Amino acid sequence: MTIPVNRPYQPPFAQYQQYLQQAFDRNWLTNNGPLCQLLKVRLEEYLGVKNLLLVANGTLAMQLAYRALDVKGQAITTPFTFIASSSSLLWEGITPRFADIDAQSFNLSPAATAAMLSSDLSAEVSAIVPVHVYGNPCDVHAFEQIGAKHQLKVIYDAAHAFGIQLAGRSVLSFGDAATLSFHATKVFHTVEGGAVIFRDADAYQRAERMINFGIDNKDGTISGPGINCKMSEVHAAMGLAVLDNIDQILEKRQQNYQQYLRLLSPYLQTPLWAENASSNGAYFPILCPTAAAASKVMQHLAAHQVTARRYFAPSINTLATYQTLGYQSCPVSEDYANRTLCLPLYYDLTETEINFVAKLVLECL
Repeated sequence: MTIPVNRPYQPPFAQYQQYLQQAFDRNWLTNNGPLCQLLKVRLEEYLGVKNLLLVANGTLAMQLAYRALDVKGQAITTPFTFIASSSSLLWEGITPRFADIDAQSFNLSPAATAAMLSSDLSAEVSAIVPVHVYGNPCDVHAFEQIGAKHQLKVIYDAAHAFGIQLAGRSVLSFGDAATLSFHATKVFHTVEGGAVIFRDADAYQRAERMINFGIDNKDGTISGPGINCKMSEVHAAMGLAVLDNIDQILEKRQQNYQQYLRLLSPYLQTPLWAENASSNGAYFPILCPTAAAASKVMQHLAAHQVTARRYFAPSINTLATYQTLGYQSCPVSEDYANRTLCLPLYYDLTETEINFVAKLVLECL
């Protein structure tokens, strides 16, 4: 029995093929074709958002959000996340400033963010970039207040948060923008792809021109610099086929998550989920008692052909590239990066496999 940490959901091929056939019949394969237009409409309806812009991948989604919202100088973000959250800032010439995470939620701490903004480090900060880590919503109301107080843009990396509701409202509707990744390993995917949801329609329209070389789709005028980060019809076809099955995907992933929780939560810490928030079963992280215990669990799982991942390690503030920008100590993130593991979780993971993985973990404790 070989159990990977993740496995992409594949819709029935005939279902995918029927969308592909439409693109072939029209011979319209890119440049905001009918499938992209349909996917945008259906995603806005399903997610309960407006101003959703499809792009080629989740990293470009973040870079586009920074450009469209004119983020410059520095941005406060979390060190406990996938590297793209920080590298996308650096790529755009924005210096990441790391604030520590909350020990319960594993998300960027509003208190640590506020403390940084009250220090001498805050002069060039123009944005806050929190991450809904594992799909667990940040304290969006606290970040809204902090952003308003200091006149900062708030841009959420919501790569893990597809379909998450907070008190009945899409978590993607908070902030000046929220970005999604539609990579093949995500809950919802287009093989490669992503999206930005903008609060403001003007920002959406600016970004819409930017993704097509700066060309206005309506009259062909060029209003400024742009880049090519459009989604193709082939990728939109996969998205539509996956979206056709999204309710059963989310239901099964949540069942798998809850099974792990029943088996392991009495013995291991998991992130404290935001109050009144739904879950999408994107990941199942565990916080081991020590770094040595985490290594032991990984090795024991590997010996039985089970893959776990250190999501997220190392704490990004400790990487040499970022230390040259001015090291900021984040003790909770640095500690958790050494002790956190994500266990296998995907749509077709079976109950027997989950029981097997949990048994192996408990054998190490």
